[in-house]
Amino acid sequence: MLLVLCVDLDDDVGRKTGIETPVVGRDAVESAAVEFATADPEDSDLNVLFEGIHLYDELDRAGESVEVAAVTGIEGSDVAANRAVGVEIDTVLAGLTTGEDVRAIVVTDGAQDESVVPVIRSRVDIDGVRRVVVRQAQDLESMYYTIKQVLNDPETRGTILVPLGILLLIYPLAVIADILGMPGDVFGLASGLLGIYILSRGLGLGDAVDGAVDRARSGLYAGRVTIVTYVVAGVLLAIGGASGLEMLDTVRGGLESATLGATQAVAAVLAGAIHWLAAAGITSSLGQVTDEYLAGRFRWRYLNAPFYILAIAGVIHAVSLYVLGRVSLSYLAAMLTAGTLLGLFSTLAFAIAESRLERGEAPSSA
Repeated sequence: MLLVLCVDLDDDVGRKTGIETPVVGRDAVESAAVEFATADPEDSDLNVLFEGIHLYDELDRAGESVEVAAVTGIEGSDVAANRAVGVEIDTVLAGLTTGEDVRAIVVTDGAQDESVVPVIRSRVDIDGVRRVVVRQAQDLESMYYTIKQVLNDPETRGTILVPLGILLLIYPLAVIADILGMPGDVFGLASGLLGIYILSRGLGLGDAVDGAVDRARSGLYAGRVTIVTYVVAGVLLAIGGASGLEMLDTVRGGLESATLGATQAVAAVLAGAIHWLAAAGITSSLGQVTDEYLAGRFRWRYLNAPFYILAIAGVIHAVSLYVLGRVSLSYLAAMLTAGTLLGLFSTLAFAIAESRLERGEAPSSA
């Protein structure tokens, strides 16, 4: 027996006419098709129903044992729609009173509905698939579905649309740049945006950025102090960079003849920036210590971080000034000694404090 299955994956028939599916039998399918045509004569699923009736009549005239049925899915998720179609096919097969093997001819209106073919094949053998599309629109319909599938995929959507959007912005940016008297800057800006995006995709930085944004959002809602201290530290780092460059210009201006070497240039930048860099490090570390304390995970050893940063900053500052010839060797030695002692004393002090507090808490916890 041949079963002509008219598939409407998004249930246009049921939603627009109120007809309960599955619809089995030529007269029932024809009645549903006429009612559907009255409700929406432009819907492409209408062609599926009439094509199913047409195939039924052809096979019946050829002496084949044939039945026709219309099955539908649900609107929305393709997975849920496929499952709904499978359930209705089971109902149709259970209602066929025949001892013959049942084979199916599937009638659809395009590539989207054909995604249900594996579901049908798992229940009944398929002799063929008939796609019914208005002739002049067949290629257009297939292209539309392909584009729709591409745009529904977040991965593909981001890969294709973001670079395309940047390219389309070049012309309006060029117009704005020309008005502002900066016609050459727009191409550098556009190429820079494309380069950053391509690098982020190639290096897989998208997930890292999304994770950082999620952590920042959760930290903001949880009232974490580090959100504020990280912002302040970022501003301090920017100020430090500007201060370092200003120090570099000052050192260069003080030279009369000899050019500034690479080592001296680095030393000048560090000498001007190290104060701000140290302030940024101390600020961020204190924010982290505060959050650990509020979360009940505080350890005295965490307080070593600000002292370590201060000691390292003092050593770097002294070395930088010595390279620039602005301090003596004895000053450098004193700062190296002071930095080392500060790190050692902070480590010992907080280790002792932590061990004594732990011993003091042990009896009460027992």
